[in-house]
Amino acid sequence: MPPAFVAPLPDNAVIAVSGDDAAAFLHGQFTNDVEGLAEGGAQWSGWCTPKGRLYATFLLVRRRGDFLLVLPAEMAAAFAKRLAMYVLRSRVRIEDVSSSLACTGVAGDTAANAVAKLWGAAPAPMAAAQSGGALCVGLEAQRFLVVSPAAGAEALREKLGAGGTREQWEWASVHAGVPTIVNATREAFVPQMANFELVGGVSFRKGCYPGQEIVARTQYRGILKRRMALAHLAADERPQPGDAVFSTAFGDQAAGTVVNVAAAPQGGYDALVVAQVEGLAKRDLHWKSPGGPPLEIIAHPPLEAA
Repeated sequence: MPPAFVAPLPDNAVIAVSGDDAAAFLHGQFTNDVEGLAEGGAQWSGWCTPKGRLYATFLLVRRRGDFLLVLPAEMAAAFAKRLAMYVLRSRVRIEDVSSSLACTGVAGDTAANAVAKLWGAAPAPMAAAQSGGALCVGLEAQRFLVVSPAAGAEALREKLGAGGTREQWEWASVHAGVPTIVNATREAFVPQMANFELVGGVSFRKGCYPGQEIVARTQYRGILKRRMALAHLAADERPQPGDAVFSTAFGDQAAGTVVNVAAAPQGGYDALVVAQVEGLAKRDLHWKSPGGPPLEIIAHPPLEAA
């Protein structure tokens, strides 16, 4: 990764949720503690089906008077429509504001310095800083997401410094271990399969939300048979989210799924992959077929059932 890069993220959408009941409403829908989130705070959060499967994952930021949700643009319309179905009589407004707000990623070893020049100080992880109409959210120590008025986004990027690409941002996201659900992986994983609790995306102390019983049972009584790992694929063809991965232990039956992918600086592709823990423990995973290109496992969490 370069010392710092600044990347436009046009494939991200921003949904604003406001109203007197917004906090309580979102708290009853999402996997994280929305009511406990302070103004100026951020959190990874998810929305599950009643079966405990992740319908979407997103960054949630609490501002004065509303919440901003940042998620893939391909998910936004269906997400907003589905969420609106649950509003009923609650005083809540849901609006896709992507046409007026733009997203920019800033990452790299000197990213905090670049951000501090405009916001006075780099916000801590999962905190937001406001300067004029631009909001800067710390994701990790050297990775930041900026949400700013679309009209001035390009000028803001020039002030932040060196140019970059969406691919660089995706690679940084993959290495941060943050799963992004897209249409191809919607409803494919219980949060813990995608390590979502490890990045702070699930609260186990809050009240009910769709799928909460299954998520809690998985955490406290179940043994996870699948976990997410960071892997490298030395191939010319790009894998896609939703692609199947295989292990010789499971024959022709798929042993896992590609979650997110980015081109690796050294060539090939780095990917987040949810797979059977047996295949992860044996480091025996292949893309496309049991005899397909091997996936080199770079890192994975403890494998309870291995």
